[in-house]
Amino acid sequence: MILSPTIVAIMILNALFAFFGWVALVLSFRIARYWDSNATTKRQYQLEKQSFLGATVIQFIFIIKLPLFVFFVYTLDGISHLLTGAMCAAGVVDATREGLPLLILKIVNIYLFGLWLTLHYRDMRLETLPYTRLKFALFVAGFVLLMAEIYLEIAMFGAIDVDKIVSCCGSIYSSSSTSHLSHLFELSNSVVVALFYGSFALMVLFYLLKNRYLFALSNLIFLVVAIISLILFFATYIYELPTHHCPFCILQSDYYYIGYLLYILLFMGTFYGISLLANPQSKRYPISLIFNSLYVVIVSGYVVGYYWVNGVWL
Repeated sequence: MILSPTIVAIMILNALFAFFGWVALVLSFRIARYWDSNATTKRQYQLEKQSFLGATVIQFIFIIKLPLFVFFVYTLDGISHLLTGAMCAAGVVDATREGLPLLILKIVNIYLFGLWLTLHYRDMRLETLPYTRLKFALFVAGFVLLMAEIYLEIAMFGAIDVDKIVSCCGSIYSSSSTSHLSHLFELSNSVVVALFYGSFALMVLFYLLKNRYLFALSNLIFLVVAIISLILFFATYIYELPTHHCPFCILQSDYYYIGYLLYILLFMGTFYGISLLANPQSKRYPISLIFNSLYVVIVSGYVVGYYWVNGVWL
């Protein structure tokens, strides 16, 4: 394991997550099993106090996990120079078999914890606390994913071999790669662009219809399509290089850290859309659409700007 200060910090925080996660799990089991909002017993009174403690612990985990995800990507980029062949975080992710599943699981957990908090805030606004049993039952499932994430993170950092030559992002994100992503490069640019703007148009349609289930689903589809289209198409215009598809290099100073802005807009927009499943507040519709629209405008601006300057498409 590479014992850099940043990795040590992540491991310490993982230990805290594991400890507080187990505390929240014990409380969640008890509340999910015995909660009865109509009861006036001593046990129900104790459960009400424990529910506040459990919710506080879960909120603490989420509040730390959110910036920690950015710190995790920063750490991967920071240790990439220690691996022969790696040019950015992509090489570190690809260096072990746990890298890609860990990255995906981290994103999934952020969305799940965010949905849990959305349901919690909705529950706290209602006098009868109708979602208390449900939200703590959901945390039991979320705890399993949290422990899986911690395990994969420890396994990934432990499996990194600094003496092993790894692939650079240029070979990972190409049609010659042996990864599953290589099959996506068989798609033409016209198909990728059509899927991207088509999924966004679908989201706008369901926004106008104010159907929260279809709007949430369209946001989930847009999230997947947006990431794929960024790798296959839009990233090449950010780099102004048709062979450069890396989704990590845009986080570096050479590109003015534009990747952070793009990912924040995309994740915020799709989260507010998906969170309508847990809290159908009408204000979440425009917030989601605004963030997603800004993302579309910025990535489209790179394409239009390149054509305006050079007179050709990549």
